[in-house]
Amino acid sequence: MSSRFLPTLAALALLPFLLFAQTPAPKWPVPKPKANDYAKWEKAIAAFEQTDKASPPPKGAVLFVGSSTIVRWKTLAADFPETKVLNRGFGGNQIKDCTYYAERMIFPYQPSAIFLRAGGNDINAGWPVEEVFADFKAFVAKVRGKFPNIPIYYIGLSPTIKRIEQISAGNQLNDLIAAYCQAGRGLTYIDTRKLSLDPKGEVRPDVFVPDMLHFNEEGYKLLAAHVRPFVPKTK
Repeated sequence: MSSRFLPTLAALALLPFLLFAQTPAPKWPVPKPKANDYAKWEKAIAAFEQTDKASPPPKGAVLFVGSSTIVRWKTLAADFPETKVLNRGFGGNQIKDCTYYAERMIFPYQPSAIFLRAGGNDINAGWPVEEVFADFKAFVAKVRGKFPNIPIYYIGLSPTIKRIEQISAGNQLNDLIAAYCQAGRGLTYIDTRKLSLDPKGEVRPDVFVPDMLHFNEEGYKLLAAHVRPFVPKTK
C-alpha cells in the first residue's frame, strides 16, 4: 500500500472519537425520577419466555443479569468454556428492574450462581447513590428469599467517557456494595473500576465502541479477565 494513503486511513480510524468529542455531553445530574417505568421491559421479558419455550435452557446454569454490558457480552459462553452460562441481560435496565422481574427472568432457571452488572443506568437516570445501593440490597433479599444459599456476584461499575462526570458517583456505589458484600454471606464484589483506565488513570477510548459507553472487543477481553477468577466451573 502506498504511504500516501496512510494518513487518510489513520484519520478514518480516529473519526468516531473526533465526532464524539465534538458532541456536547448530556447535562448531569438530572432530577430524581418520581417513579420507575417497569412496563417498558415487558416485551424483553416476554421474548425471553418465548425463547425458553422454544428451547428450554439448562437448570443450574450460572446466570448473568443486568444492563447493556451483559446484553452485549456475545462471547460470554466462549469466555467461560468450563461453565454453563446463561445471559439474561436486557436493555438499559436498572437494578430495580432485575428485582421486579426476578420471578420471570431469574427464578425459573434455578441458577447455581448469579452475576449482576447494573447500576450505571440508575445513576444516569438521576437516582441518588444511596437509593441505588438500597436497590442492590433489595435485589439480594429478593433472590435469597427464593434461593437462600445462592452465591451472588456484583460486577462493579467501570469509568466511561460518555459518563465521565458520573465516575465519582459510580465509585461511591462500588464502595458501598463492596463493603456490603464483604460483610455478607455468599456475596462477592468484583472490582472493575480500573479496567478502562490507562496507567495515568485516564479513561481509555480504545476499549469502547464509538458511543464511548459500551465496550468493544478489547473491552470485553478485559472484562472477562477480571470476572474469570470468580466464575465457578459447572461442566
